[in-house]
Amino acid sequence: MRILEWSRLGESERRAALERPVQQARGGIESLVHEVIEAVRARGDDALREYTRRFDGVELPELRVGAEEFAAARRALAAPERAALERAIDNVERFHRAHGLEALSIETSPGVRCERLYRPISAVGLYVPAGSAPLPSAVVMLAVPARIAGCPQRVLCTPPDRSGRAHPAVLVAAELCGVDQVFKVGGAQAIAALAYGTQSIPKVDKVFGPGNAWVTAAKQTVAADPLGAACDMPAGPSEVMVLADETARADFVAADLLAQAEHDPNAQAILVTPSAALAHSVDAALVTQAAALSRRAILAKSLTACRALLVEDLDTAVAVANAYAAEHLILEVREPRALLRRIVNAGSVFLGAWSPEPMGDYCSGTNHVLPTYGYARAYSGLGVADFLKRITVQELTPAGLRALGPTAVTLARLEGLDAHAAAVTCRLQALEADSALEPAVPGARA
Repeated sequence: MRILEWSRLGESERRAALERPVQQARGGIESLVHEVIEAVRARGDDALREYTRRFDGVELPELRVGAEEFAAARRALAAPERAALERAIDNVERFHRAHGLEALSIETSPGVRCERLYRPISAVGLYVPAGSAPLPSAVVMLAVPARIAGCPQRVLCTPPDRSGRAHPAVLVAAELCGVDQVFKVGGAQAIAALAYGTQSIPKVDKVFGPGNAWVTAAKQTVAADPLGAACDMPAGPSEVMVLADETARADFVAADLLAQAEHDPNAQAILVTPSAALAHSVDAALVTQAAALSRRAILAKSLTACRALLVEDLDTAVAVANAYAAEHLILEVREPRALLRRIVNAGSVFLGAWSPEPMGDYCSGTNHVLPTYGYARAYSGLGVADFLKRITVQELTPAGLRALGPTAVTLARLEGLDAHAAAVTCRLQALEADSALEPAVPGARA
């Protein structure tokens, strides 16, 4: 782990110290992703089977997971494994049901009522990658808020293994979350299938879920097409930043850094601390702990982007954290809540020595689908609101239109939009005409 003294770095060196690992050339990715999307749009299931042979090395007669495969998945999981999934689902559901998205109705002026209603997105696509590890936790993080939001159609895609089956834990998690439409398709081709539909896979309105650079490029491509599907957020490889003071345990900090670094060769783990002694102790602990882990080949690559930034104090550490905008931010300091008030850019924050990041990944209750690559400056982690549409309503009484209508007319004319003005003035004139016909004494109209 490189150890850098922040105060000795120039502006360009500081920017370089906070740079994420360079991703694969975007041009090459976009070219292949475009090819895949167009092939799926043109040839549907045939293209999906072709890409499954090409990328996953398996021939699939049926893309949809059937009842027999679901049953086999249930048998494959041990009771403690199923119980762990059930407990994680329960906590995630508790947290997400408390999000408090209530309808709003307010009278902005006398006789002018404005409302905000929520409606679930009709069809959502849930993408669960497999890659080097199955991710049943991703099923939970996607399917639970979709179910709470009331999305009537929830379609899940996940890559098959070499035997042509979806991972049993992914299928059991899907079943526990009420998702029965599961298709064994991965990569950019899965995103294309969800966005445009095929003979087997229904078209959805919005696609959710993490993925590699190919999946991310596909999501952004279909989201830019009015005939495609919206996407949840841009994302990149996983990342963690740990803010630690002299009270932190080096073995805990090293374990936190490794937990994210093992995800992907392009994952990034950064320590920010005012303690040089801690930085050197963490460096030593990284070497010791990494040697005992199973994903050493990935760690050998990802740890090349691991670094420690030595800062003068925790005030500087907070400034560095806000500049970096980490997906996961861990505050292993004496008073973590004192720092939390000043954190403005982060996907998810973990407070204190007893809040390791994997608890958020799996079962604390918060969502682990989070903005990466600095997008936490403008994006939030996934929640129930992402599966809902907000619809506004307005209703004016005649008196309300009389009072407020002239304001709209003035503003319409200010913008040179006379048809806008006329849509209001014709009603105001009608109200004036009706008022002129009203009798002076009740009941005296001829």
